[in-house]
Amino acid sequence: MQLDIIGDVHGCLDELLELLETLGYRQVNNFYSHPEGNKPVFVGDLTDRGPNSIAVIQLVYQLVIEQEIAYYVPGNHCNKLYRYFLGNRVQEKHGLETTVAEWKSLKEAQKKNIQEKFMTLYENAPLYLYFKNMNLVVAHAGIKENLIGEMNSRTKTFVLYGDVTGKTDHQGRPIRRDWAKHYKGEPWIVYGHTPVIEPRQINRTMNIDTGCVFGNKLTAFQFPKQRLVSVPSKQAFQLERFTDFTGD
Repeated sequence: MQLDIIGDVHGCLDELLELLETLGYRQVNNFYSHPEGNKPVFVGDLTDRGPNSIAVIQLVYQLVIEQEIAYYVPGNHCNKLYRYFLGNRVQEKHGLETTVAEWKSLKEAQKKNIQEKFMTLYENAPLYLYFKNMNLVVAHAGIKENLIGEMNSRTKTFVLYGDVTGKTDHQGRPIRRDWAKHYKGEPWIVYGHTPVIEPRQINRTMNIDTGCVFGNKLTAFQFPKQRLVSVPSKQAFQLERFTDFTGD
């Protein structure tokens, strides 16, 4: 089995469609397929900030739930949108406001349809994917070796938010430890969450969030082939959004 693991989409529908086409996926009568049977894997954060979050939800729902040819794990933005749809009090900021505005502009029947689709997608998703036979883990923000196989609250926090310190930087963004630098495990860990200009491989980890919504590119990591495929972003470039790994 060949997996095409796709980084954080954040509502960038055009780039996602271009990437799928570049990877060899074809659409016939509204159904997607790959001539060699490849399967897409989404690392989470499908929505927020970008221009077409609703259409991205519809497409990923189709691939994962209806066609059953793709995999998906949730990211922290997915978790927040899910809690919003549950009726919880969440702050409409850090990108959620763009998805909510797009959703509220729909007719009532469409709003209900999108809400049900996203909640179904989220509720059927594992915290992370562990392909034991491929020696591969896909987790939104990564995972430490000792958490692989665990499904507790500590693991949930890590795979959604990374190795957080509880502190924030001058821009109010969470400060996270560079867990990948210290990873010594055997399974490959493919993740996103932290935008980088170029895909970052360190030890047996690969960060493929190349900040499409911040104007860089959308990246896929083909596994086990270990080939990177990217398409350029159509969004405005925001250099300050990218992480320069220098600390622990």
